Amino acid sequence: MVKMSAEATGALKKLQDMQLGDGGFAWFKGGYADRYITQYILTGMGRLQQLQAVPQLNTATVNSMVANALQYLDNEENKDHAHLLKNKVNLEADNLSQIDIQYLYMRSYFSTVAISDKKAYSYYYQQVMKYWQHQSEYMKGMIAMTLLRTNQKAFVAARIYPSVIENAVATKEKGMYWKNAEWGYYWYQSPIEQQALLIELAEAMQKKNDADEMRTWLINQKQTTNWKTTKATADACFALLLNNGNMVDADRKVTIQLGDYTISNTDGNTQAGTGYFKKVLPQNKVDAGMGNITVNVETPAGNLKNNSTSYGAVYWQYFEDMDKITQATTSLTLHKKLFIENNTSAGRILMPVDADTVLHVGDKVIVRVELKTDRNLEYIHLKDMRAAGMEPVNVLSEYKWQDGLGYYESTKDVATDFFISNMPKGSYVFEYPVYITHTGTFSGGIATVQCMYAPEFSSHSEGMKIVVE
Repeated sequence: MVKMSAEATGALKKLQDMQLGDGGFAWFKGGYADRYITQYILTGMGRLQQLQAVPQLNTATVNSMVANALQYLDNEENKDHAHLLKNKVNLEADNLSQIDIQYLYMRSYFSTVAISDKKAYSYYYQQVMKYWQHQSEYMKGMIAMTLLRTNQKAFVAARIYPSVIENAVATKEKGMYWKNAEWGYYWYQSPIEQQALLIELAEAMQKKNDADEMRTWLINQKQTTNWKTTKATADACFALLLNNGNMVDADRKVTIQLGDYTISNTDGNTQAGTGYFKKVLPQNKVDAGMGNITVNVETPAGNLKNNSTSYGAVYWQYFEDMDKITQATTSLTLHKKLFIENNTSAGRILMPVDADTVLHVGDKVIVRVELKTDRNLEYIHLKDMRAAGMEPVNVLSEYKWQDGLGYYESTKDVATDFFISNMPKGSYVFEYPVYITHTGTFSGGIATVQCMYAPEFSSHSEGMKIVVE
């Protein structure tokens, strides 16, 4: 606690030193005041106060910083309004910008701090009441939170919240999310930050089920990718902490029933803070009945916190002849195919290799691996094992770019590895040539793929047998 208090005080002092004389904050030290950065910092201050996370010892310092920054931002908003008047812009038209909406959202955290001149604030407030439907889900969320904090809950409940939710996609595995949210160059094009804001909105509307479904998607993004930026990470943490810290409640008892075998986090070796635990069962204790899995989560008596989501995975490892392995059915779909390459007068022809195909020494074979993913993934390892009678043509490892996907291809003695740092949702084809060098009957090997930092996202192709004469 002493260390955390010292670090919070140090961070606050660093932020205080960055504040300029006019109350604004620069994007980097030595620069001019930046309105967006200042509004973002004050939004963060408001959220910390909402979570009661500001050290009481520094309350006076925080209040002084906030007051000076609010004065700067109120003046900037007044300049926007004055610009409309000076240029005789039609005031009844839609004159909203994302920075104005962000200002209103930020200001809603500090409703107790008076605005000296409310003309601009009142004008843009009426603008969001009138033109909210023209905005993205991210901006609608900011508008809705602004109106909720200014006693417009009936308006939000009847119009804005239904409009936001009707555009959402909800699945049992992925939770609730918005397909039209895409990363872009601008600050308001951030799916993670949008998701965090809409979780805040759902919590404020007391839509607990919606909020939990949105959190499921948010955590799934961290599971297979990263949260992209420090800003997005901070917003995501805020959204996860909004339900009174329920997401990190360590008092829950988790019981996993594998057939007749029971595992519980009360058995020991549970990680403090996260509640993570792991159990490895030896082969002699594994039976077919363990395929029936039941998970139960309990909170202690008297704990009034809402139930939250727990995450886990089950792995079953076993040995089998390579050519007898069947294809895995997961969110990753992997197919492996072989083709004989023949050069004819009509050009290159690829002849598929099946169970009845007989290969010959000297044949050039194209190995094709087809991979399909139903979600964005990062840090993927694809490994294709070759038959013993094959010799690869590509012996030098190198970075390649193909069909919008960048990857590093590394050739080893028994397999070719593909390392992919970022793989968007879609279908991809990997090919490389080999020559047949020996006669005999060989196991053709399988292709495996796995998300390195979320190993439960994995798959493999079916096994095959090849005959060379």
